[in-house]
Amino acid sequence: MNLLLSIFVNQIAPIFLAAGTGFTLGRALRVDVKAVSRVVFYVFSPCLVFISLTENQLSGGEFGRMAVFTVGAVTLSGLAAFLFGKALRLDRHAMAGLLVVSMFVNGGNYGLPLNLFAFGEPAVARAVIYYVFSTLMVYTVGVVIASSGRASVRSSLVGILKVPVLYGLILAIALRLIGWELPTPFFRAIKLMSGAALPAMLIVLGLQMAEAKRPQNLKLVTAAALFRLLTGPAIGLLLTALLNLTGPARQAAVLEASMPTAVIATILAVEYDIDPLFVTSVVLVSTLLSPLTLTPLIAYLGR
Repeated sequence: MNLLLSIFVNQIAPIFLAAGTGFTLGRALRVDVKAVSRVVFYVFSPCLVFISLTENQLSGGEFGRMAVFTVGAVTLSGLAAFLFGKALRLDRHAMAGLLVVSMFVNGGNYGLPLNLFAFGEPAVARAVIYYVFSTLMVYTVGVVIASSGRASVRSSLVGILKVPVLYGLILAIALRLIGWELPTPFFRAIKLMSGAALPAMLIVLGLQMAEAKRPQNLKLVTAAALFRLLTGPAIGLLLTALLNLTGPARQAAVLEASMPTAVIATILAVEYDIDPLFVTSVVLVSTLLSPLTLTPLIAYLGR
């Protein structure tokens, strides 16, 4: 019990306190969350990916297994959600909403800072791989699901080119392969901006929560939120065993797969009209309930 309390106080509570600052700003000053989110998405996030991958020497094999893990975790989460939706006899429209809230997690704003507090920089370097590849899947698989097949494969693939973290990933890999380093002024500028990424992500998380509305069908929302939080760790532990991920890679992979629903799911819901209130409510409820599952999970992974 003392261990769980220590984990909550020292590793999870700081996340909510920092996000609470964003929440307070959002409610008191009506800060434009879209503008702040864009700065994080287009500037800070790719810088963080670049620095994490260049300063932590991951092997090609471990990088590949983390990428496969991400694709596998998102896919299995979707399959589990599909079966759960069938059991609930959801229609096609509601099923799309359930799939979106189950497959795509908050591995950036919430997951990366939590990995840092729980397991340190080596875990963050692995977690950013999950963050990159899951973001790419949002703009391909997520768009196809949310649009109920209306979006073409071509338009979904083009959407990948609009994801800035992809370019941070490509640049980091390219420089490692050819053995070059960025000129010092450029590297230091990128490193400075990468340092702003995690704090800014937490502010954005709070701003996004400040815009959340009170759930209507609380029973269904809670069921979907708990489903996301409980299936994530099980899928993560299964895949890390199959892919032989150990140490920081295992810790980062399982923790990322166990995060609550990503706020970007709300964007998909609004864009393609798949019950935005339900999706937004699951984001809120799963985030608020997440300490109940993440606290014991961190204790288990830290053994």
